[in-house]
Amino acid sequence: MKVYRRRSRGPVLRTGRGRGAQPKVVALGGGMGLSASLAALRRITGDLTAVVTVADDGGSSGRLREELGVLPPGDLRKALAALCGDDDWGQTWARVIQHRFQSQGELHEHAVGNLLIVALWEQLGDHVQALDLVGKLLGAHGRVLPMSAVPLELEALVRGHDPARPTDVDTVRGQATVALTPGEVQSVNLVPVDPPAVPEAVEAVLDADWVVLGPGSWFSSVIPHLLVPELLDALTVTKARKVLSLNLAPQPGETDGFSPQRHLEVLGRHAPKLALDVVLADEAAVPDRESLADAAKQLGAVVELAAVAAPDGSPKHDRELLAAAYDRIFRMHGRIGPWR
Repeated sequence: MKVYRRRSRGPVLRTGRGRGAQPKVVALGGGMGLSASLAALRRITGDLTAVVTVADDGGSSGRLREELGVLPPGDLRKALAALCGDDDWGQTWARVIQHRFQSQGELHEHAVGNLLIVALWEQLGDHVQALDLVGKLLGAHGRVLPMSAVPLELEALVRGHDPARPTDVDTVRGQATVALTPGEVQSVNLVPVDPPAVPEAVEAVLDADWVVLGPGSWFSSVIPHLLVPELLDALTVTKARKVLSLNLAPQPGETDGFSPQRHLEVLGRHAPKLALDVVLADEAAVPDRESLADAAKQLGAVVELAAVAAPDGSPKHDRELLAAAYDRIFRMHGRIGPWR
């Protein structure tokens, strides 16, 4: 197994932490959870990389994956949209790549951004180069990378998947199916087992100051990063500090009935050697703070509570509040001191 060590920084990278320097941040996840984190993080650093799951098999992504054998582009598209700026250019392009066609034909529900990304993959023959080019077109405030260069399938062991057999454990395959499965997910793994990581993603983790994991669908967007051996090795040995950002509420189906501390326990079982530094949770979403603190301590972390939920009461993060929480954590728990 390849052993990873933190790379020394050459002259093209930051060589010090003078006043005004920004943290180098890597955010891992997928779907709307990662988008929320990126929309917040781009407000506090200009050195941001997203590493995105590639196991989606539903909707437009699933159709393109099945027809063309490509990586599912949907979560990559969402990450790029989240990194678009707040100016007219950025917001126009964010709407364009998220636009879905409505028709009676084959284009129905395909997203413009998915087609653009896949077209550039076919033109350039390089996943990373194509995503970098899309980011340049959008004026994205960061970089987007797939966690692996091969399409992955999510496989879960689920207790009670068949309501008629509530104690039996069945194997459920496919991210879209796992996300909505009845019963209780016990564990997940990837097919193929031990897939290769994208080298640029590993390098980004090793060179980061901070790594942010979550929020997002726990079994289908967050934990899969820990099932890519090279990526897990990098997360284990990097000198970056690591923040786990919890969801605002359990996800129906996938984590129905899970307490905040249960999320941590499940993550720890999938990656027992991974240590964290900070667990971020919304203060209104933690009924048992002592139990959460105990679960975080088992992972080497402390809990930071903050108001990060949208004020309308929906289970969505407010980007400004989440940005403020991340900024405070980076300042309070960083090894080097204030960034600005």
